[in-house]
Amino acid sequence: MPELPEIAAAVEQLAQAIAGKTVLRLEVLHAAIARKMPRPAAASLAGIVVAGVARRGKHQVIRLGDGRVIVAHFRLNGEWEVGRHDDPVPRFARAVLAMDDGTRVVLVDSRALSSLVLAATAEQVLPRMGPEADDPSFTADTLGEALKKRRGPIKPALLDQRVVAGLGNIYAAEALWLAKISPFTPASKLGPARRARLVNAIRDVLRRAPSGRYWMSDRVTNWRVYDREGQKCKRCGGRIKRSAQAGRSTFHCPSCQKR
Repeated sequence: MPELPEIAAAVEQLAQAIAGKTVLRLEVLHAAIARKMPRPAAASLAGIVVAGVARRGKHQVIRLGDGRVIVAHFRLNGEWEVGRHDDPVPRFARAVLAMDDGTRVVLVDSRALSSLVLAATAEQVLPRMGPEADDPSFTADTLGEALKKRRGPIKPALLDQRVVAGLGNIYAAEALWLAKISPFTPASKLGPARRARLVNAIRDVLRRAPSGRYWMSDRVTNWRVYDREGQKCKRCGGRIKRSAQAGRSTFHCPSCQKR
């Protein structure tokens, strides 16, 4: 699944391709996209200027010149492919956005789980989310408020976008390792000092994250804990363990990540 750094890179890619340009047409090529972007809605975009592209959590918000927005979400493995009008259409193309300068942006998704939604405002579409990790409002105190009624373990709690927007499985594991916190620690039991360490760790791992489709690449070898089952911990020399939490793989070091 794309994580926040990939979404940020996708927003930048999309903005460079379409911002300030006029839509010629949006072609909906798959029924799954059409359920949330009916063809009459797609047709209404012709002649509209794209004012800009922004990110909220893992959602991409395309701001239109008439005040409306298109909210895009990649889900498990969507991505944009930027090209020209006469380029071959990719095999798993789900929607094609053609611009007035000859640019063509394709939503590619082999599982057809991505979505495009046209709305009057982003607030009509976006779910309730917590602060972004780099927002000054994300502090040990606000994290404590979000976690105070959560008796379950901290790792699944961090994946709830209402706690912190955009954090995914990889970076939740990496941040917990950096903060020396077991992923099985009850979320509501984290004291102020450990919450402060965790906030700083989340910011650190996201700030240092590579961009691009690295989660499908062999070039990433610098994870501290993620996908390193059985290997030595880079901090204490213990063995990294993989466990299942809420249907997701969690990697941690039992020796130095304490409850």
